[in-house]
Parts: sequence; C-alpha cells; structure tokens
Amino acid sequence: MSLPIKYSVLERFLRYVVIDTQSDPESKTYPSTEKQKDLGRVLVEELKLLGVADAELDEFCYIYGTIPANTDKKVPVICYCSHMDTSPDSSGTGVKPIVHRKYDGADIVLPDDPNVVIRLADHPDLAEQMGNDIVTASGATLLGADNKSGLAAIMNTVQFFMENPGVKHGTIKILFTPDEEIGRGVDKVDLKKLGADFCYTVDGERLGSLEDETFSADAVVITINGVSAHPGFAKGKMENAIKIAGDILARLPKNRLSPETTEGREGFVHPVMMSGNAEQATLRFIIRDFAVAGLKAHEAELEQIVKDVMANYPRSTYDWKLTEQYRNMKEVLDQHPQIVTHAVEAIKRASLQPHLSSIRGGTDGSRLSFMGLPSPNIFAGEHAFHSKQEWVSVQDMQKAVETLVHLAMVWEEKA
Repeated sequence: MSLPIKYSVLERFLRYVVIDTQSDPESKTYPSTEKQKDLGRVLVEELKLLGVADAELDEFCYIYGTIPANTDKKVPVICYCSHMDTSPDSSGTGVKPIVHRKYDGADIVLPDDPNVVIRLADHPDLAEQMGNDIVTASGATLLGADNKSGLAAIMNTVQFFMENPGVKHGTIKILFTPDEEIGRGVDKVDLKKLGADFCYTVDGERLGSLEDETFSADAVVITINGVSAHPGFAKGKMENAIKIAGDILARLPKNRLSPETTEGREGFVHPVMMSGNAEQATLRFIIRDFAVAGLKAHEAELEQIVKDVMANYPRSTYDWKLTEQYRNMKEVLDQHPQIVTHAVEAIKRASLQPHLSSIRGGTDGSRLSFMGLPSPNIFAGEHAFHSKQEWVSVQDMQKAVETLVHLAMVWEEKA
C-alpha cells in the first residue's frame, strides 16, 4: 500500500548530523554533554511547528511529545523512540555529510581522508543499494546515522500524520533520549509523563529488520593498587600497577571471547579503557552474552584471570566493581507477542521482507522493556556505525517512515 508521504527525511537528516551530539562516558552530568541539547532544541521547535503542542525538552535532555488519537477505538498507546547522541568511539565534531547519488557498486573514497574507503566487499549490505542514494561523512568523522536516521524517520512520520488527519491511528508518543551510546539513555526518563503502553526504538540497521532480542550486558571496572617506589631504588619494592594491568590484558583469550573473534550468539569480554600510573591503574571492560548464565560465566573467567595475575604480586591488591547495564529484551517481549506481529505486518505493508533478528548489542529498548515499557527495535537504515565508514541509504530511511506510519495504522485496525 502506497502512502502520500512528502519526503523530507533526507533534508532533516542532513541538518541533524552537522550538530555535534557526542556523549561522554567519563562525565557525571545528565546529559553527559550539554551540546546534546543543541539538537534537542531544534527537534522541539520542529515538533511544535508540525503541530505537536506538548513538545518539551526537559532538564535532562529528554524530548516528549504526543500525536493525539483520531479514532473512537480504544487503541494501546505506542511510542516511537530514537536517541540524539553519537558514539564516543569516533569524532562527531565538524561532520560534513556527502550524498552519493545512484550508487553503482564502486568504491566510495572519502575526500578528507582517502585512506577511508567504503568498499562493497567490506559492506555486503551495499549490494542491496544499487541505484540508491548513499550518505556518508567526509572521512574525518563518523556520520551520526546512529541514530539521527531514526530521528529523521520519526520526525517525517509526525509530519505525515499531522498532514493526513484522515489516516486513523491511536495516540502516538514521541520520545527522544540522550546518552544511549554510553548506556545511560533511559536513566532519567519519566515513563509516567510519557504515558505509553508499548514502544518501538527506531535504531536498527538492515532494511526490513526487526530486532526482538539483545545482548545482556554488564560493565566491570578493575582497579589495581600497586606498590610505588623511587625507580632508582625500586628493586624488591615496586609492583608496577601498569604492568600488572598489562599482564591481565595479556592473559585474555586470544582466539575466543573477544569482539574480533566472536559472532552470532557468542558473547565476549571486551577491554574498553586503560589508565593509570605505577601506583594505581584502572581497566574497564564490557561483558556481553545473550544469556545471563553466559554473562556470569564470562565474568567469573575474567576475575579468575585477575586472581591468577595478582598471585604474582603479593603486596598489591585489586578492587572489582560490577555494574548491570541491561538485559535481553526478549524475556519481556515474548509476553506481548502482538508488539512483534504488528511490526512484522507493518514491514510487509511497506512492501518489504521482514527480517526478525537479534542484536549483538543493546538499545534503549533493552532497559525500557524491563522498566515496564516493552520495546523492540525497528530498522532505521544505519550501517557501519561508530566509525568513519558509517553510511545510510536515503531510500531505506524513507522505507522506515512508511513502516512507522503503517505500524500505527495496524495498531488502530487491530484494536
């Protein structure tokens, strides 16, 4: 079924990505960076111009808004959610988006760094994009399609419903979050204010994908307390915390249990930061697995490595801090099967083949599901995120808009 959508999704996307919204895992503030509010203010103003009267940006950089129902049916309230921040893994300052029209399979060489090349051989999903328009950054930064493609798709969906009051739907809530990339995306969300029954995060990759399962995730911080001494008189005295940390890293499995050696449903133990000096050093890890039992097994293996290393440094100690980050959303979603079946129907109505899959990662939906707001993840078209090779297809973003429109219509029809 075709819809009379006047696409502005590319225009919105190009405006959003040039606004630097990189989050900061070391920050203790909410949001972690004030610059995320720069985009927040733009989005709220646009929502109000589109007719979302209650659009609001709160002190923690959450955006709330409502598209009122236009049906007499009692329809569950659904929410569309995307995050405003970009990953700390690659610079988000000075993004220069480039639209490559009618992709033909040739290598895409990015002008600001000719060493950054997007090749079909390295990005097999590009095979589905022949003749489509591809957006990249210039080679010096990430693009920010994760998750500004989702923001643009939701905003275009809002525009459609405001311009087409004859298309029936229930109440639709809008939620834009900060700090998703550093695991704090829903720390300060007000679910009572939001008032939704079910939610869809719009933060997926491949065209037609619907993700109802994520990793379960924990973070571990290991602090090594070594023994410092003047290096000129250190024999028999010093136990260098940096070297102890290095020994721990050297004992991590080489051919398994790391992001670079795992796929599918395999979990991993991933060191993400090391800092310190001879007296004290810190290692930060993220631990991932689809099952909590697997998560605990990986954590036990890591701690045993630490204990084995520390046995060689009898006067040094370590502190172990474990923080739960999120859990596999499938445990919750399986209790509400209509959330997934309605989304599958919407994807089909957008003339797409649904791809039900698992995420080797997490979204705001992972935590929202366990907070009482079941939230699977719908495609937004973003690829190679967190890197300078990030890209998105304009046509895929447009199909995300169609899917979201159909989804609200399906909920109304099935009510």
